[in-house]
Amino acid sequence: MKQSHLRALQRVYLVLLFSFMYVPIAVMAVFSFNESKSRTVFTGFTFKWYKSLFHNEMILSALGLSLVVALIAAVVATVVGTAAAIGINAMGKRSQAVINNISYMPVVNPEIITGVSLMLLFVVVKDGFAWANQNLGWALPENVFGLPTLLVAHISFCLPYVIFNVSPKLRQLDVRVYEAALDLGCNPKQAFFKVVLPELAPAILSAFLICLTYSIDDFLISYFTSGTTQTLPIVIYSMTRKKVSPEINALSTVMFLVILAIILFYNYLDGRREARKA
Repeated sequence: MKQSHLRALQRVYLVLLFSFMYVPIAVMAVFSFNESKSRTVFTGFTFKWYKSLFHNEMILSALGLSLVVALIAAVVATVVGTAAAIGINAMGKRSQAVINNISYMPVVNPEIITGVSLMLLFVVVKDGFAWANQNLGWALPENVFGLPTLLVAHISFCLPYVIFNVSPKLRQLDVRVYEAALDLGCNPKQAFFKVVLPELAPAILSAFLICLTYSIDDFLISYFTSGTTQTLPIVIYSMTRKKVSPEINALSTVMFLVILAIILFYNYLDGRREARKA
């Protein structure tokens, strides 16, 4: 096959691939400006669905809750996961292999199993609280499901992603740089914050963004652990059970643009960092 034909096939493949990925998003964005509720015919341009979206208290409250849960879960999971990755990296090879395999299980495990198992755990905690209130006279909450269980669940499923983002960067880190910092007068704490942490910063930021997007996007685990509290994916699911409202198109478009802006900003910072190193 000629080189020109091969390049043409590569271009066709890329066009088909990106069309498959982004044409549905583009259609959704276009119909978020549709004057009518039709999902097949564009009757006119309007911003009324965006205005309606920002006056919908149920969606706004669910969005606020999702953002709060995602931010707290991402921060806690990033800090704890980074510390765990550093601790795992200091272990022996066999211990590292065992811990990494255990840490990898939640990633390959179906989300529905994780959600059901966490729900059962919280049910046991709820029953334990009820028993303590009845027999010991304690004043523990009767219903544990809500924001606390959501946070615990989201932190739990975000932790492995942090560990697997930070661990490869730790293995690439030259330990002699850390030892040189100690020889030049730094104590272990100073050497960590001045030498190790700046090298890990890109992986830590990447892990934080992954946790943030996964937490906002999560439906299954939130559905089983939120109780009566509704995150944004749960609200969207309840709204689409009857009919897809153009408000959902508008909301999805806004979320896509915000996530796209975050990714572009991160790539811009990463490009500047690489340019400074060069």
